[in-house]
Order: sequence, then C-alpha cells, then structure tokens
Amino acid sequence: MKNVKIPPIALGTWSWGNGINGGDAIFGNNPSEKELQPVFNAAMNAGFNLLDTAAVYGMGASETILGSFIKDRRSDVLISTKFTPRGEQPEHALEEMLTQSLNRLHIDFVDFYWIHNPNDVERWTSKLIPLMKNGKIKYAGVSNHNLEEIKLAAAILEKEGLQLSAVQNHYSLLYRSSEQAGIIDWCKENNILFFSYMVLEQGALTGKYNIQNPFKPGTRRGDAFTPEVLQKLDHLIDVMRAIGNKYGVECAQIAMAWAIAKGTVPIIGVTKTKHVEDAVTAAGIKLTEQEIISLETAAKETGVEIKGTWEKSMHLI
Repeated sequence: MKNVKIPPIALGTWSWGNGINGGDAIFGNNPSEKELQPVFNAAMNAGFNLLDTAAVYGMGASETILGSFIKDRRSDVLISTKFTPRGEQPEHALEEMLTQSLNRLHIDFVDFYWIHNPNDVERWTSKLIPLMKNGKIKYAGVSNHNLEEIKLAAAILEKEGLQLSAVQNHYSLLYRSSEQAGIIDWCKENNILFFSYMVLEQGALTGKYNIQNPFKPGTRRGDAFTPEVLQKLDHLIDVMRAIGNKYGVECAQIAMAWAIAKGTVPIIGVTKTKHVEDAVTAAGIKLTEQEIISLETAAKETGVEIKGTWEKSMHLI
C-alpha cells in the first residue's frame, strides 16, 4: 500500500439508502440519491475519495447509490465494502456476495474488502485468498475482530504470500477498547491501517443532541443514547466545545481530530456537503498533548461506554 494515497478521513455511507440496516432504521434519516449526489461531488473535489459501504447497509441500497455515482470515475475513488458472515452459509457465500457488491457498484474489483465480523475466522479469511490472487480484491481487511483474531487472519494470508492491510473497529472517545487491548499499537508496528468507525458515536459527540434535543426514539442511536445518557455527556461536550472554540470549529471536528491524532483513519458518515467540509477542516487540526489528555479524562469521567449489539469486548492477549 506504499503507493496508495489514503485520505486522512474516510467517508461512510451507512445512512445512504433505506431498508434493513439502512439509514432510516439506524439513524432516522432518509436522504435521497438526488440529495446525496452533491455530497459525493464535494468529497471528490476535496480529495476525500475513500468511500466505505457494506452489502448489509440497507441490504444493498447503500452500494447501489454509491455505484450510480462512481460509474464514470472508477480511477478517482477508493471503494471499501464488506462481507458479513452469519450463521450457516454455503462455501461460495463470500465470492457470491462480492460479485453482487461489484455489480451494484459497477466495478471490476474492490480496493478494500472486509470480513465484517469474526464468525469463523479461519473459514472466511481463507475465502479471500483466490479473490485476492485473481485481482477482484486489492486489499484485505477485518472488522470487529480482537487482536488474537486479527493475528490469525494475518497468518492465514501470509502463508499464501498475501497481506492483511487494514483493521476496522469501533473506536471513539467513549469506546477505546481497541486501544486498551493493544490492537492499534500492533497495527502501527505491522504497517496495518486502523480505521476507526463511530468516532462521532452516531452524532452523540457532535454537541447537537442533549436532553432537550434528543435522538429520534425507536432508532438504534435513539435507543443507545437516551436523554439520560446524553445528559451524562454534558461535561465532555463542554470540554470539546472549549477546545473547538480555540480552533474555530465544532465538537464533531474535535472528535475527528482526536481520532487522527491517535493514529487512526476515522470513517465519518456523510449525508450533507457540510459534513464533508467539516471533515476537511478536522484533518487540518493538530491537537496538543494536553488537549488529548483533557478530552480523554472528560470522556472517562462520563462513565458512558456504548458498545454495539454486534460487538464483543476487545480483550488483552
């Protein structure tokens, strides 16, 4: 990956499209393809050309929308999508799901392809090998894996002369399990990119939501960040806002700048051109060591740690 220019922030498309695991169910929003086109254009113009999606986001809806945007500019973009192991699946499930993703995205190969969860690491990691060798997958990654599982996946690929290029885990001021388990340090030592998702905790760390302005109930983030939980974040938001005032930015950019300062590539969901502009600004902020300490101290004092229902703790090895 030495010759690949990775932008400081990747742009997530989880909320592009509706349906099961889609934007309406998870975030309570419903952006149309027409509304998202200028968002994509703004990202390209800013050089933020790494777009992250998954087959399960809206059960293909996110990939379909993204595919309509990149039809005539494949060489301009880096596409990241995922295979999700679940229960009993036939041997050809990964290859079949990749083919479906490629068709929806209108591409011949994917830049980053992820095993979305650690369900049977040996079985599914081995399925990447022929697809990497025939050029359909450029870089392999694993998501929601602990350190032991990451090392196992890397070893399986190494036996075939291939490399694990990236890890993608939930990582934010409110959820630092991958750091505490040594995963981020291990990735740095082995030249593996660490992508951090849910850096903004689905909007809870933007400063826009509080007990007076809560999330929409009945959505996944509304159920996780109830008004009572949001109230516990008040002091942390105050600290983020104070640091943001110094740089002339909002809380969201401070959360992103923190994730970059920790050596990760944050994945930020975008549904408006302002979100892209915020990401560009965040990439230019260099937090001081004391500011990082202040943020982490305030975050710890909230006593809030939000873990997705799909996640497990990243234990020390």
